[in-house]
Amino acid sequence: MPQKKPLPVVTATFEKIIGGGQALATLPTGQKMFAWNALPGETADVQLTKKKSSYAEGVATTIHEKSPARIAPQDPDSYLSTSPWQIMDFESEQHYKAALVEEAFEMHDIVLPNTIEMYSDGRQFEYRNKIEYSFWFDAETEKVSLAFFRRGSHGKIIVKETSLAMPVINEVAHEVLDALNQMNTLGRHLKTLMIRANTAGEVSWQLYVKEEDFNVERLAQILGSKLERGEVIYSNPKSPASVITKVLTEDSVPPLTDTILGVPFRYATEGFFQINLPVYEQALRDMKEFIPAGKPVVDLYSGVGTIGLTIGGDDVTLVEINESAVREMKRNIDELGRKNARAVLAASENALEYISSDATIIIDPPRAGLHDAVVEKLLEAAPERIVYLSCNPVTQARDVAKLAEKYGVLHHRGYNFFPRTPHIEHLVVLDLKK
Repeated sequence: MPQKKPLPVVTATFEKIIGGGQALATLPTGQKMFAWNALPGETADVQLTKKKSSYAEGVATTIHEKSPARIAPQDPDSYLSTSPWQIMDFESEQHYKAALVEEAFEMHDIVLPNTIEMYSDGRQFEYRNKIEYSFWFDAETEKVSLAFFRRGSHGKIIVKETSLAMPVINEVAHEVLDALNQMNTLGRHLKTLMIRANTAGEVSWQLYVKEEDFNVERLAQILGSKLERGEVIYSNPKSPASVITKVLTEDSVPPLTDTILGVPFRYATEGFFQINLPVYEQALRDMKEFIPAGKPVVDLYSGVGTIGLTIGGDDVTLVEINESAVREMKRNIDELGRKNARAVLAASENALEYISSDATIIIDPPRAGLHDAVVEKLLEAAPERIVYLSCNPVTQARDVAKLAEKYGVLHHRGYNFFPRTPHIEHLVVLDLKK
């Protein structure tokens, strides 16, 4: 089979940062080019990774004119996979994130009433409480290494650790890795290693394997008591995702616990839970200021209930589509003794009857934003206040533009939940126009 001709290297000067986190340049042909590892004002050689008629994508390999904002990445081998904004100083990161929020709303002719602020607790590394490692097998040494997927491809990068993770996560990763190498495990038998830690430093982990007859007994002999917080899971090799097909270890791992604004929560290793709790707590404090006392609250896209059960008051309805999240949510409700908290297993667009004019609505949707049916129901029911936390200001701005028929922006604030990455969280509080 003939090999594909490699794409060319081109030289370009970059103009701005775009929403996805890449830098934008215009080629002499008029094509737009989006590149990682480049900053505005820089001229660089770019190895193209994709070339279409109207645009191209690539990675800057040689920087000829450097931006004053450029710094050396802390993870030089893996930053492009995990945190591509390690190349800029933190002040610039904060600036670009605020600018991207402003740009997202300006695209829909919405002028936010105040200067856009991006809250950070100043912690740039060691903030992630969950990491999923892949594996790489060296045929010469017959050893397994930790790895991340190379951005934009199916290739992998060998890593020792990541500076984004809590140190205890990297420690456990190496303990499991050493055990796998003592067992002479082949790479084709492994899928991923998911590790999670709570604020107390307690860790749980799941090793996803592709062989149902994986030697769990041998792993247990090597790890000893360290396996008490770990599970070995057979995951269907036909699926690229780390899905639970069958748990191979006998003893179940108890869920981790954490407190958010003083409220205790349980969550499973594989379940959804916030990655950066200190910054998340600040977002909740800010949101709480806009939750009127004495009114019912409806929390859509509620996960395990960390918003509604902390700031939603006594009368709260929580709607979530994920079964395991709802299972943990119900446990949290029972353990908290919240008799007036209701967990609803449903997609938000299929639970529209809970949106009413007398309730305060909290929404924290996935990156795709609100379903059209939810927007239509909000406009129809016209609740007095909507508190909208988003992980994607672009879709949030689109939704706010639709709701602008009846709503105005009372308050807004950005949050840097994921330092050194392009990801942005943004809060908008909407009030019904008088």
